[in-house]
Amino acid sequence: MKIRRFVMGEDEVNLAKLFNALYYRNPTQPLITSEDYRKFEKDPEWDSNGRFMVEVRNNPVGWVNAYVDKLREEKKGFVYMGVLPEFRGKGIEEELLETAIRELKRRGMKVAQTLLEGDQDARVWKKLGFKLVRRGSLMAKRLDDVESGIGENTEVTLEPLRKDSDEDLKLLNRLWNESFKEHFNWRPVPLESTAYLVRKDFSWKTQGWFFALLDGQPLGYVGAVVGELDNRLENARRGWVLPRGWILNIGVLKPYRRSGIGTRLILHGMNFLKAQGVAEVMLTVDDSNVTKAKKLYEKVGFNEVGPTEAWYSFYERSIA
Repeated sequence: MKIRRFVMGEDEVNLAKLFNALYYRNPTQPLITSEDYRKFEKDPEWDSNGRFMVEVRNNPVGWVNAYVDKLREEKKGFVYMGVLPEFRGKGIEEELLETAIRELKRRGMKVAQTLLEGDQDARVWKKLGFKLVRRGSLMAKRLDDVESGIGENTEVTLEPLRKDSDEDLKLLNRLWNESFKEHFNWRPVPLESTAYLVRKDFSWKTQGWFFALLDGQPLGYVGAVVGELDNRLENARRGWVLPRGWILNIGVLKPYRRSGIGTRLILHGMNFLKAQGVAEVMLTVDDSNVTKAKKLYEKVGFNEVGPTEAWYSFYERSIA
């Protein structure tokens, strides 16, 4: 076994193959190519350091990413890891995880956190001292029927974001940060990242962002998107319902919550997606969200995906 640093410009092919093999049955992860991966590296929040490959007899069998969010003030780093099933239980995962923790400590981090999805096994993480801190759900809804008259606020007006308007991007960025500042793992989203998402992120080929206004005052927003990667033919062969879209983000300013604005926004987002020919819409939600958003999603017809107690789980440990 050999653990080495990821080589940009060379290892994207290996990582794409590993990623597809590991997440073939994960309904949130589309199959990707090495060119897709190179495009991901253009994201302004991308951390090009801290990535490692593990090889057995010169063949890549796994990877780990010790990610440092350069915009986060707290000294919390993130670890993402994958090992091919046939090589698990042989000590490789432990070695990769220890490598990532050493890398985070070297970069000044005090806490390491990971996100496990679906049926990923947490035993290795628990063995090395990680503890469960948060859970969330993956939810989906078919768009054959989008209800109305279920408590949505009809006094607000909805206006689309103008992609080429710098003022609209600033407004979206402000509403996003203000709506989410109480949420778990939040840190301010820079305007540069919002602009990249709306104008350059190739992952979302169709985007509909809408503001909710009352007497001209913006109170909330929703982002409904169709994934470029989601809707490739090979994903239909995996049993996915295609075409599909996502409610990527939704937020309402705190003083205006519980007034039907969130319901109006999400219904509008779903109708936007339906008009694009989308058959199924998905979203993820923190089960302990301070806004109790999961109840809103259940109200408009979303159901949890899969039999797992929670679709994703955050684990973390001190590495000081």
